[in-house]
Amino acid sequence: MPYRSHYLAANGIRQHYWREGSGRPLILLHGWPEFCRTWRRLIPLLSDRFELIAPDLRGFGDSDKPYDGPTDAMTPDVLADDLEALIEALDLAEPPGLVAHDVGSAVAQALARRRPESLAGLFFFNCVYPGIGARWAAPEHLSEVWYQSFHLLPLAAALVGQSRESCRLYLAHFLTHWSGVPGAFDEDLEAWVDNFMKPGNLQGGFNWYRSVRAQRLAVMRGEAPAAAPIALPTRVLWGGRDPVLKAAWRDRLPEFFTRLEVSVAPEAGHFVQMEQPALAAEAIAAFFGELERRS
Repeated sequence: MPYRSHYLAANGIRQHYWREGSGRPLILLHGWPEFCRTWRRLIPLLSDRFELIAPDLRGFGDSDKPYDGPTDAMTPDVLADDLEALIEALDLAEPPGLVAHDVGSAVAQALARRRPESLAGLFFFNCVYPGIGARWAAPEHLSEVWYQSFHLLPLAAALVGQSRESCRLYLAHFLTHWSGVPGAFDEDLEAWVDNFMKPGNLQGGFNWYRSVRAQRLAVMRGEAPAAAPIALPTRVLWGGRDPVLKAAWRDRLPEFFTRLEVSVAPEAGHFVQMEQPALAAEAIAAFFGELERRS
């Protein structure tokens, strides 16, 4: 750290990413409230075995934010278009594996259903997937997901970004409350505030929630079309102390992934890759190493 920034034009936007290491390519997809820095502790543990590419998703970090304000156009399919274009532009020597968390897991699934032949395998931390269903809005869970409704308000970004202190308070709530390891973000909080105080970055992240709102409501109501199971090799490592994406919700994963291995990191919360990077790196290396041996 710091890692060198790279930029390329793909799918009509300028995408920012870190690129480190050598070996089988792995693309690291962040969640919210995150950007590529969420992988900073993981990269040095894997860069001797893998080529690691950590992009900022559309609307996040230093990638383009092509919308003037609130929009519902940042759907998983649009972000998967960005990812597919990024992979093609990178001209990688072999199909990459995807390592994804939270928002990134939805993007990875969209691409995996569309172009499974273009990917080597999937590794998820705390995975957003259709099997969560109505549990998102269970009465006892509403106090955890209030932010998803707040982010729909046109005034949300202006309120949070009114000052550096208001932004710090807002981000610190999630980085602290969602972490299972106390102090996991203490040395990174100011970098998080720096990032989200950049023009458009708060609204860029909030636009994700506007864009998935209709789809999420359909899933909660049981009205969403059935999602085709994904046949790619898939590994899930779920933080056992995550209060917002509960580890118990992994129960329906076998309905949606046919070649699946799942385990729980009991001491970690929402951000396994930041809270327990050594454990996360070991699991990633073992999974993709085994795929390499089988190929």
